[in-house]
Parts: sequence; C-alpha cells; structure tokens
Amino acid sequence: MASLGSHEQKHKVTVVGSGNWGSAIAKIVAENTSAHPDLFQKDVQMWVFEEEYQVPKASKHYDASSRSSTEKHKLTMLINHFHENVKYLPDISLPSNIIANPSLQESVKDSTILIFNLPHQFIGGLCNQMKGSILPYARGISCIKGVEVSEEDISLFSESIGEKLGIYVGALSGANIANEVAQEKFCETTVAYDPPPMDSRNPTPKEGRTPQASQLDLTQITEHKDTKGLTSKVRLTAQPAELPPLDHELMHTLFHRPYFHVHVVSDVAGVSLGGALKNIVALAAGFVAGLNWGDNAKAAIMRVGLLEMRKFGKMFFENSVRTATFTEESAGVADLITSCSGGRNFRCAKMSVERHMSIAEVEKKELNGQMLQGTSTAKEVYGFLKARGKEAEFPLFTSTYLILQGEAKVEDLPNLIAKPNIF
Repeated sequence: MASLGSHEQKHKVTVVGSGNWGSAIAKIVAENTSAHPDLFQKDVQMWVFEEEYQVPKASKHYDASSRSSTEKHKLTMLINHFHENVKYLPDISLPSNIIANPSLQESVKDSTILIFNLPHQFIGGLCNQMKGSILPYARGISCIKGVEVSEEDISLFSESIGEKLGIYVGALSGANIANEVAQEKFCETTVAYDPPPMDSRNPTPKEGRTPQASQLDLTQITEHKDTKGLTSKVRLTAQPAELPPLDHELMHTLFHRPYFHVHVVSDVAGVSLGGALKNIVALAAGFVAGLNWGDNAKAAIMRVGLLEMRKFGKMFFENSVRTATFTEESAGVADLITSCSGGRNFRCAKMSVERHMSIAEVEKKELNGQMLQGTSTAKEVYGFLKARGKEAEFPLFTSTYLILQGEAKVEDLPNLIAKPNIF
C-alpha cells in the first residue's frame, strides 16, 4: 500500500508542459506533493516553453509603477514571481512549490514521475531532447488526448512517449475543462495506469515450487505487454525498492483533490481511445444541433457514438480494453457528454451548418487555421477502417467523415446511421 511504512527516497514529480491544462494539472499535483511529504518531494518542476510576456493591464498583478508590469519579462520569471501563469491560466493562484523551469533537461532531471501535458505535435521533438536526461526507471502519465492513427496502425500517445524514452507511461483523461478544474469546480477524471510487473514488491512463486524454495524476482523482468497484448519493444528498468511503490493508490494520492475526483484503472487503451473518438461524435452532435433538431436528436447521436467507441476499442484492442471504461468512466461517457454539450468540435460543427460553411472555413475563421482534433481524427479513423473493410460497421464515424468531405448531407444522417430492424 502506498501509504504504509516509511521510505528512504521520495518521488520527484515534473510536469512537461505549461499551457492552461498543464498549469491546472501542476496546481493539483503540487497541492498533493505538499500534503504528502512521506511520499513526494515537495517541489514540482513545470517545464515552460520560454517566451517574453508583459503582464496585461487587466491583471490583478499589474502595477503601473513597477517594471515587472510595464516591461516584457520571461514567462518563467513571471510565473515564479507572481505564482500565476499570467498568460495561459490568468487569475488562478498556483502553489509556491511549483517551479517554472525553461530548461527541459533540468526540469526532468532526477524525476521519477513525469506528467506530459502539451500539444501532441511536439511529442517527438521534446522526447528527443529529454533522452539522456531522465532516470531509466522513471514512469509517466500522458494527459494528451487523442491517438495516432494511420491506415497501417493505431498507437496511443502514452505508448509513443514510452517507446521514445524507454519508460512506461499511463494516461489521464476525462470530462475536464481546464479553467473549471483550475477554479476548483467539482469534476471527475480517470487515470489509467497498469503497473509494470517489475515494479511489484511481491515476488511470485515459481510454478510447481514452494515460495520458500524459489521465487521469481519480478524486479529482474524487463519485458511487459503493450495495450494490444504484444510484448512491448521497451525494456524497462524496475523502480528502486527505496521509493514508495508506484501503484494505483499512489496515483490516486498524486492526482485526487476534493474538487478533482480520481478513479484509477488499468485500461490505458480504453481511456486513451475515449479521449480521441468522442471528438468525432461531438462533430456529428454539432451537425444536428446546427439544424436545430433539438436534444432528442443529439441524444441519439451520442448513444450511437458511444456504442461505436466501445465497439472500436474492443475490435482493435481486444487484449486490454475493458468495454465498461466507455460507459462507466469519466474518460468515456462523461467526456462524451461534455464534448457534445459545448466543446470546440461541437461548436464549430454547429457553426458550419448554421452558416452554410465548410468545417475548413470555420477552422480558418474561428481557429486561425488550426485544425480541430475531431476533423483529423475522423479522417484518420475512416482511412484505418476502410483499409480493413470495416467502415460499414461504424456508420456514425463513417458518415461524419463523409459529411466533412461533402460526400454526404447532414440531413441524411438519420438514414446513414439507421440500424435495420430484424423481426
């Protein structure tokens, strides 16, 4: 148990990323490292992409007589001085034990727990910079929603990071709007972490022998299974026995707050897929909302979408996905509800129908050309399904892609997703 006994060493935590969600997560874990000195080092390193920034006049920190307000300064200096990310999470006080650090290598040095919270397109480059600077027995949690999809394969961001760095990485996902979390408005999340066997502190008796005669030393095992049930390419190093065991209880202790309720599971694939596939469903929900078809229509889209999310997970990650993850966890149904109520994908899809514009035009006008996660995921998932001849088995995913491409009309969506009755 994570809370029992004393340990010679304590876990050091680093958050890689400092946007609004990265800063909100750093706030949570810093509150918990401070509250549990028996398990964690108090200070939390937060890597910040350094930039120059001037405190805006609307900020509570603005002082016309102070150079700290009237001139541009390095963002890390401002965060450490004001204990607030004045650019990406303004008006939210951060614990004083968050240390903003512009050096990626220095921020991850000697950290046993790495929390990744940054745009997915930067994963590869940052992992390359981190190589040689992290502990071989570090473990990670990815807060990056989505998956990497091509016609050939699907990979989770957590496993991509793990392969690049040679460590094990779990995932965190849920119905979590960063500003609401930072304001300590109640919500839930799901942490998926399947502890590698070499981190177990309980030796397993070898088959056919008594425990006294011989035991497997799990710390000497380097192999573990990936989310597809295959032997991972990564050869792991066991965490030292001097550290508190990094198990479900410790993960709960690290992330749970009175306003941020955490459920820890082992289903990394299910949690990761939920965070990606719900964006496709949110687009479809936005389409019918744009036609002003009402809540019944949106509920129908969400029901069909949830079933397709669950089916997709079980079909392509059958060795690890727990279908209940989609229906019972914040990373599944709750995140779907939030995304279909007011998320970016929902809002932009609704806008495209109301204004008779393509999604690409909405992206250009409303997002400065940035591509919605839902549109890219819909395209990638369709290509993946079509390459396997499975697109007809996922009518909502397929129809959403066809609407995006202008090959189908939103008005035809009910017929496109209709399930034939069998009497």
